[in-house]
Parts: sequence; structure tokens; C-alpha cells
Amino acid sequence: MNRVRRNDLDICADILNVAQSGARKTQIVYQANLNFKIVKRYLERLTSGGMLDSEESRFYTTEKGVDFLDNYRALISPMKALEMAQD
Repeated sequence: MNRVRRNDLDICADILNVAQSGARKTQIVYQANLNFKIVKRYLERLTSGGMLDSEESRFYTTEKGVDFLDNYRALISPMKALEMAQD
């Protein structure tokens, strides 16, 4: 199986996806397959960019974050189809 490393956009999308219904940092770490040091940096970046909100130690994807996810999915959808065709 060919494993490809995730880039920043993939990681941001994974975090935003996990946080759509609200998630604690620990949930994000495990569900997005990250470590605490890395997730801290991404949470700060996504919060300052307006894609995540933090409330009572939970993170929530904002409307801007949902827009990012929609655009990200539209962008990678054709690429996933190409990958499947090559397998």
C-alpha cells in the first residue's frame, strides 16, 4: 500500500472535520491522528484564522471552517477518483 504524507491542508481539514460537532483537544489528537505538540500549533492557526472557535475547552468549526472543508473536498474529489482508477 502506498502511504502518502499529509500536507498542511489535509491536516487542517482533518481537524475541522473532527471539530464540526465540537471536540476537546484530546479527541482531535486521536481522531485526526496527530500528537499534542503538533495539534497545538494547528489549533492556534485555525483559531486565529477564524476557522475554529474555542468555548469551554471545546473546539468548534466555524462557518468559515465549513466553507474551507467544502472547498477542500471539491478540490480533492477528482484526485481521489484518479487514485482509485490507478489501483
